[in-house]
Amino acid sequence: MGIYSLNRETKMIIINQEEYRDKVLACWLGKNIGGTLGAPFEWKRGIFDVDFYTQEHKGEPLPNDDLDIQLLWLIALEAHGPGLDTRTLAEYWNVGVTPHWAEYGLAKSNLRAGLQPPVSGTLNNPYRHSCGAYIRSEIWACIAPAMPDVAAWYAYQDAIIDHGNGEGTYGEVFIAALESAAFVVSDLRELIRIGLSYIPEECAVTQAVRLVERCYDQGTSWRDTRDEILRHFRGDVQPWNRPASSDDIAKGFNDGPLGFDVPSNVAITILGLLYGGEDFGKVLCTAVNCGEDTDCTAATAGSIYGIIRGCASIPAKWIEPIGRSIKTICLNTGDYNPQLAKSVDELTDRTVAVGQAVLAQSPHRNRVQLSSQPSQKEIDPAKLASSNPLSILSEGANGPIFSFDFFSVAVDYGTAPYVRDGESAELRIRISNNKPRFHANVLAKLYLPPGWKASHGAACIWPNYCETVVFKVQVGEVREVTERGVLELTIPGHPTVMLVPLIWVNGNSTPGPGA
Repeated sequence: MGIYSLNRETKMIIINQEEYRDKVLACWLGKNIGGTLGAPFEWKRGIFDVDFYTQEHKGEPLPNDDLDIQLLWLIALEAHGPGLDTRTLAEYWNVGVTPHWAEYGLAKSNLRAGLQPPVSGTLNNPYRHSCGAYIRSEIWACIAPAMPDVAAWYAYQDAIIDHGNGEGTYGEVFIAALESAAFVVSDLRELIRIGLSYIPEECAVTQAVRLVERCYDQGTSWRDTRDEILRHFRGDVQPWNRPASSDDIAKGFNDGPLGFDVPSNVAITILGLLYGGEDFGKVLCTAVNCGEDTDCTAATAGSIYGIIRGCASIPAKWIEPIGRSIKTICLNTGDYNPQLAKSVDELTDRTVAVGQAVLAQSPHRNRVQLSSQPSQKEIDPAKLASSNPLSILSEGANGPIFSFDFFSVAVDYGTAPYVRDGESAELRIRISNNKPRFHANVLAKLYLPPGWKASHGAACIWPNYCETVVFKVQVGEVREVTERGVLELTIPGHPTVMLVPLIWVNGNSTPGPGA
């Protein structure tokens, strides 16, 4: 798990095991409550006046995709262990996630064509800057308490399935890192700083969050802050819902780029937390009253609030109307229903069990320990921040990364993996050494469709070093919707053969260079 590095080595953090469970339960309670509160206003652009649930629930919550996919990820974690990565999650996505709309459906279409993450989330996907990833961050934070770098790594593996190199990936990484740190840091401003350290300063998510902080510090009202967010970071009004309110139309908020939704909604989530303060209901209602993706903003704000403060901070009046059950809406229940958590209590117990397994892994067992002793106080927030924020514009942006025992191999297709009859395509292969004191001469060979040609390559890899091999592929006839190949990596004198699948998309009918 080497995408991030912490600023400095930290001493072992002690978390009381009962407090850990309490915070996980509060996270899921906050998620269920916020999603139910915000669902009736989802994707409506306007300022509202909500102060409690607006419909009778008779002891049951509303179903919500924010929580659904995390139930699926829990099943994957239980089946495959903490070492699962984006390719394992993608297989579950392809079978278990039912919607065909927006980023969910576009990712499934790309996966079923054989495209691996992050290409599955990037190619032909205007919704890669939308909200589908940041809303499912909690599972990663809860299984990696006080380890924001680990939570961020998992969040990245998750988000690139349907958001690729988009802002949606930044949104999930930011929230997951913040939530993980919230198990041991209670100051919201410090948590925001920690979360932002894991994503680029120049990305829109960062800039939108910074805007909210400036407005809050200047004493701007939450309503005016909400307007500032939409003035600078709004997406399109959703065509399948009502248009913007008359007030927002008068403000010029009746348009925006299609799918450009995560910067504004992450910002509204932070707005609710800042302006709501220690009042649970005020936090959630303020988020909902800003409009936009209201079930997501309130649900995420509820989760963060719950992790910071625990179950005692959530008033019973918010729990009693919806109870503690979980209702699903976008999962393949025909295959997975027996395995799905049916209540927040069951979800908590199973999440804690996976978290214990993650903490027991050799890379982590000396970092965080669950104990019957009181939790360690006075954690230095600076020690949880990253000194190496993820840059999706570099390694991993334009193709998948494959891990082997001693090496990782990043495939870079360039702007997009399109190929056309008779043209040439560049393929960049970055080979990184995962083990100290191991160096080797790596031979790289491509096996391509009939009539295609490419030179062979070689790289000398020293300890803690990487090398890029560039292939010029001469494309023959492109016959299929997708064309497949294989990269073979061998080391003279060693028995291991590393095989990396390659896939290109037929671009004969696609104009331009293929983005």
